[in-house]
Amino acid sequence: MKTPSSLLPAPVRPSAEERSWLASDHSAEPVLALLSGLGWPMVDTPEANVHCTSPDGRVYVAWLPEDPGAWKRGIVWRIQVQPTGADAAPWTQEFGVHTPSEAVAGFLAALIANPTR
Repeated sequence: MKTPSSLLPAPVRPSAEERSWLASDHSAEPVLALLSGLGWPMVDTPEANVHCTSPDGRVYVAWLPEDPGAWKRGIVWRIQVQPTGADAAPWTQEFGVHTPSEAVAGFLAALIANPTR
């Protein structure tokens, strides 16, 4: 069966300006604003790295723009999770220097929205 083109939805083609967030500007603001808004404590180091921990202590987020070890591995974001449950193993997710902070914020928003993490 062939659907007439007049019944199909119009294709969505966002302009380059609408996708400007895809070109990372290396700003931590989207993530830090999210976590600050949720009341997560933050610690800034003299080197300009930032460390945050969820109020329940099960999620740790690090912004590591000046950490030599992180740069050596090509990352700037490190997220560590201690799930609930006796058989659940801790896990880590890292994001590289070219990952937009908006994408990291989206990942964290989804993680935080799921209380069984």
